[in-house]
Amino acid sequence: MDQEKGTETEAAKRIKQKADSFRANVSTVMVGKESTIDLIFVTLLCEGHALIEDVPGVGKTLLAKATARSLDGTFKRIQCTPDLLPSDVVGTQFFNQKNSEFEFRPGPILANIVLVDEINRAMPRTQSCLLESMQEQQVTVDLKTVPLPRPFMLMATQNPIELEGTFPLPEAQLDRFLLKAKIGYPSSQEEAAVLSRFQIENPLDRLQSIMGVTELLELQGLCRRVFIEDSVREYIVAVNSTTRNHKDIKLGTSTRCALALQSASQAMAGIQGRSYVLPDDVKALAAPVLSHRIILKTEARLRGRTEEQVIEDIVSAVPVPTE
Repeated sequence: MDQEKGTETEAAKRIKQKADSFRANVSTVMVGKESTIDLIFVTLLCEGHALIEDVPGVGKTLLAKATARSLDGTFKRIQCTPDLLPSDVVGTQFFNQKNSEFEFRPGPILANIVLVDEINRAMPRTQSCLLESMQEQQVTVDLKTVPLPRPFMLMATQNPIELEGTFPLPEAQLDRFLLKAKIGYPSSQEEAAVLSRFQIENPLDRLQSIMGVTELLELQGLCRRVFIEDSVREYIVAVNSTTRNHKDIKLGTSTRCALALQSASQAMAGIQGRSYVLPDDVKALAAPVLSHRIILKTEARLRGRTEEQVIEDIVSAVPVPTE
């Protein structure tokens, strides 16, 4: 038993060390956004997908590029436009006249890290072609199934204030994002540091990878073995199920959301050097994991309520396990 605890502690230390390295590496580009960087690393550890939503010019695309540079894997970018076709994303079969055979030409989705920039500018049919890759880590082209490389992480960005020329993401696709992260405006000191840091050159050009693909897969396996006590698991279920009968919510969260909250809580415990999940991990991740998965009632929106505020109310109301 002591040997097992020692092994778990060493695994947690290893996760924390790599999280600290990732945070320090990305922070050379992103100034003062440690909590958001931690959410992105949690997404990496869970092999999930992140939706980065914020106003233009605060560093959404820069954060995604810095994440990709920190991982020694393949990276592709998809710039969404209304004329983007599904075949432009997943790839297509073309006829090779030299050997008289059809060959598969892979699209940019076949990479370890994929940035889908301004995802809500793509047409619904193009957005829908991402569903299979996000959930099943594969694409189907002309009845041929092609597995995606492992690990696979999709990072999508969108601006919340633009309406013209955009197509809101459907609920089924939002549910496939592990969490939604927001960057926010920097403080005056942080903005001054950004101006100084970017005056001569872009620090992104000097960013080096701090982790290989094989190592990330190992860390993902370690996170899945982080201990979670039954009472904490029941707490996750209680928070999740409360969204389905809340007075301000029209559509609550799914079972996929409970699984996402559990795996994200395990990763959060790991990056803090713990081999076990605390209720505080669940509370810290409730808003990022749940807020984009619920639909508020119209009267709640008219009262000025936001999804994050409703989730915070739910977390405050659900009893926390104390044993």
